Amino acid sequence: MNILFIEDDAIETMKLQRTTVKLGLKHNIIEAKNGEEALTVLNSNSPLPDLILLDLNMPRMNGIEFLKILKADVNFRYLPTIVLTTSQNRADLLECYRIGIAGYILKPLKYEDYEDKLKKVLEYWDINELVKA
Repeated sequence: MNILFIEDDAIETMKLQRTTVKLGLKHNIIEAKNGEEALTVLNSNSPLPDLILLDLNMPRMNGIEFLKILKADVNFRYLPTIVLTTSQNRADLLECYRIGIAGYILKPLKYEDYEDKLKKVLEYWDINELVKA
């Protein structure tokens, strides 16, 4: 799968890279540090991602602002987007689902729990027919 990972925290990026290597996953991960960078990636000539993993709290353009633009665009609205965040704010959760996300995952503090959650998410989307379409 081609995965667009939108995250401004270098430690979180390293955790994702470490997890995919440890689990032996061969996914192509494209990184963006904020919503603006992610839109640049999406509007380039590269293939669209099969899945987007999105943090909410980022500089320049936060996750909710990015989601509104993404879901308003006819070319991108069907890209499955999973919010991967520390925000337990119920208003954020409800707003993200209202806009049209495919999932909302809280980042756990323990690395082992992070690895377990990420493994489950990626296994599900790896077999999902939308990704193969």
